[in-house]
Amino acid sequence: MTEQQSVPQQAAAGKAHGGLGGSFKITVFELENFQGKRYDLTRECPNLTEDRLEKVGSIQVEQGPWLGFECHDFRGERFVLEKGDYPRWDAWSNSHRSDSLLSLRPLHVDGPDHKLHLFENPGFGGRKMEIVDDDVPSLWAHGFQDRVASVRALNGTWVGYEYPGYRGRQFVFEKGEYGHWNEWGAGQPLVQSVRRVRDQKWHRRGCYPSS
Repeated sequence: MTEQQSVPQQAAAGKAHGGLGGSFKITVFELENFQGKRYDLTRECPNLTEDRLEKVGSIQVEQGPWLGFECHDFRGERFVLEKGDYPRWDAWSNSHRSDSLLSLRPLHVDGPDHKLHLFENPGFGGRKMEIVDDDVPSLWAHGFQDRVASVRALNGTWVGYEYPGYRGRQFVFEKGEYGHWNEWGAGQPLVQSVRRVRDQKWHRRGCYPSS
């Protein structure tokens, strides 16, 4: 990882749900520990409780990654779900603020490489940190403060966290530009750790563990 003073001009990329990717399959269960009614998904679902489940108590991701949302229609707190088992809600919620998960969509990874630029000010201004093919459990440990007000995700898909050690609310950076923290669903410019989101299509050695 290195810091740079200038940023190559990057064409704005949309944050649509499309893009390269393989197959997707996830199973949601109404009760904890994979019990009760179940529902299999291979595409996005804006409302899991509509004629399907009263509540999501556990999840199994067979092919992913996926992005879960606290509320219907892809709103509220976000949860990255990579391949693996999630026996109860606190296995997917790093903030532990809510046990609600009401919508899901596939999370596409555009390729095997990862490159991310973090900026301390909105509009890609101020100090900059570049991260290439690495996970960073603490921005402070690499000399960068916790204030992240804008982001360029040049390659790959990333998830940022409020606190060191991949804790707190999750913020997803799909390939594209984010000129203000509101664009990634944050209420303030607070990011203290980041990691790459893995996809079995590109990363044969597996994904970040779900536990």
